[in-house]
Amino acid sequence: MAQPSSEALARPVGGEGSRTPVPEGGPGPGGSKVPQVTALFWAVKVLTTGMGETASDYLGRTLGPIPAGTLGLAGLVALLVLQFRTTRYRPWVYWSAIVMVSVFGTMAADVVHVMAGIPYMVSVIAFSLGLAALLTAWYVSEGTLSIHSIRTRRRETFYWATVLTTFALGTAVGDLTAGTLGWGYLPSGILFTALIAVPALAGRFLGLNAVAAFWWAYVLTRPLGASFADWMGVSTTHGGLGWGTGPVTLALIAPIALLVGYLALSHRDTPPER
Repeated sequence: MAQPSSEALARPVGGEGSRTPVPEGGPGPGGSKVPQVTALFWAVKVLTTGMGETASDYLGRTLGPIPAGTLGLAGLVALLVLQFRTTRYRPWVYWSAIVMVSVFGTMAADVVHVMAGIPYMVSVIAFSLGLAALLTAWYVSEGTLSIHSIRTRRRETFYWATVLTTFALGTAVGDLTAGTLGWGYLPSGILFTALIAVPALAGRFLGLNAVAAFWWAYVLTRPLGASFADWMGVSTTHGGLGWGTGPVTLALIAPIALLVGYLALSHRDTPPER
């Protein structure tokens, strides 16, 4: 899978030092609470998106939409509280929070479509506008959108709100191509595999802003991972391999745990101290 350049996507943009708000009781002195953007970052991110998709589907069918949504929201809140209480980047806490964002973000997009009856195209437009509004408010407030400047409570709040919105947007985009447009899960996965290379190429050859390249790729990891996970999990009559959402979820947990464990021990993605 073609990956956006970690060097291009990790560069601070907008002048990280253009505004320096006083820390608001959140992260302490030291590095950012967001990991360094490396190839492993993108690998774990794609795996968590796939796991979040199948886990959400499995819980929704097993427990029902309301109990599953309640459980997903409780897990998300608990892990975000833990993440906000840490004073530096901790791989297990951070990636566990990302997993729950993935699960709940899928549930949020599905509820909007299935229970509220809103078409995926409308959801895509609404979530896109929401993402644009969040990024605008973040930049106006902080003078930077650098993902490696998450050292204050306010920046951390903007970051996680943006991450949650990208998951909901990515879910709606993936369901739009696979379901509404009728392209199927495997063709959608191949499409998003190709599209995720575009921001890296645009950054290298066309001078695309690094922050725009990062969030573009970040949004696309969601439908990329979810499309392949759905393809493995859904029945053959729906164009999948028929492995089941439960088994696929369990199968994805293992590589996620191994990679996060490696990052925790090696400190390969630990941000530098200020």
